[in-house]
Amino acid sequence: MHRSRKLLGFTMVELIIVIAIIAILAAVIFVAVDPARRLHEARNARRSSDVQTILDAVVKYQVDNDGAHYSTVATATAGSYYVIGTAGSGCDTTCGAQTTQAACLNLSALPANYLSAVPTDPNGGTAANTDYYISRSATNNITVGACDPEGEDAGGTGTAPTIEVSR
Repeated sequence: MHRSRKLLGFTMVELIIVIAIIAILAAVIFVAVDPARRLHEARNARRSSDVQTILDAVVKYQVDNDGAHYSTVATATAGSYYVIGTAGSGCDTTCGAQTTQAACLNLSALPANYLSAVPTDPNGGTAANTDYYISRSATNNITVGACDPEGEDAGGTGTAPTIEVSR
């Protein structure tokens, strides 16, 4: 009584073909997802949120104080742009979106019920230079924006969106 035994399993060629197909599918999905672009979009979304947060805090302060602006905003030259931060100088060379004054405009002492911490740019902002700017118009409208939004192309190049809000 002799039974023939068949070996069960995959051949080497079948395994190589399956691995190649999985590798091709992974490469196609990776290119389609474009993680670098998603990172740029995520940082720009955070910039938009931060800009709105800063503007809301400054406007709420103004509303709660019978139309008077926060002290550093009130003393800023109307129509001029200032980088938000604690640095006393050098703020005029860092903002790509607007021509700004040399001294930063300090919002760090704004009461915590308006702004618990001044937001910083997700790509290198610091307390000394947040990489966000602010301006007060002659009619007391406030504009807040991001100095260096990233483009949608590889490496953050390409046309960058304008991230700015006014009220």
